[in-house]
Amino acid sequence: MKTVVKVGTSTLTHSSGAINFKSMDRLARVLGDLRGRGEDIILVSSGAIAVGTGKLGLKSRPTELRFKQAAAAVGQCGIMHIYDKLFSEYGCTVAQILLTGQDVKDEERAGHLRQTFEALLSMGVIPVVNENDSVSSAEIETGESKILGDNDTLSAIVASLCGADLLVLFSDIDGLYEADPKLHPEAKLLHTVPALTPEILEMAGGAGGWRGTGGMVTKLNAAKIAMDSGFDMVITNGSRPESLYDIIDGKAVGTRFLGGKKYDRA
Repeated sequence: MKTVVKVGTSTLTHSSGAINFKSMDRLARVLGDLRGRGEDIILVSSGAIAVGTGKLGLKSRPTELRFKQAAAAVGQCGIMHIYDKLFSEYGCTVAQILLTGQDVKDEERAGHLRQTFEALLSMGVIPVVNENDSVSSAEIETGESKILGDNDTLSAIVASLCGADLLVLFSDIDGLYEADPKLHPEAKLLHTVPALTPEILEMAGGAGGWRGTGGMVTKLNAAKIAMDSGFDMVITNGSRPESLYDIIDGKAVGTRFLGGKKYDRA
């Protein structure tokens, strides 16, 4: 089974912006174990700008584009260094893949990219993917892009490109609620979404905090790509990476958007 896991900035860092080493270690342990039992895993990881902001000793996320891109360059180096060390502790090799919109838009480049993913997975490597923020400015400058624009969308595009069976978005929320649970504690969690109806789309709120750029809107955009491509997508809380075992086994965790692809767990 081929699973794409997207982890957001809020999972990888503390509220101060410093790296959350405990969270990253738990994630590496779970993904490494799943790789060990024969699962194909692709990790889409946010956090470059937030980590770079911390490593550069800045008091807050930069507002000027060139400094955002500089922070992303520094932060991406730091994230991959940590991933390489952590995953190696659990017997796994990782590879870095940085993408721009043109890499997935152009058919020839997308074809080469697909072959690279296939080669890495065939050798037991876990690709770690992020948008190339030091080159691509659409997301970090405006939060919008016609092709990628955010790592929720990026993860769905990567999953579709690679023919994944499942996409899991680890976030700072347990799933899709009838209303914002921070404002409405009584709001109910939706466990299964068979279709993106107007009512479902209206449940999406605004963007998240300063450490990330996403929100429920971007996650529903990713869900549309996943469902249209025929595979399931799950939104769940990144503070519990161990839940990935149950998610892959098809158990009710978070909110599952049904894409219709059937896979054999035997």
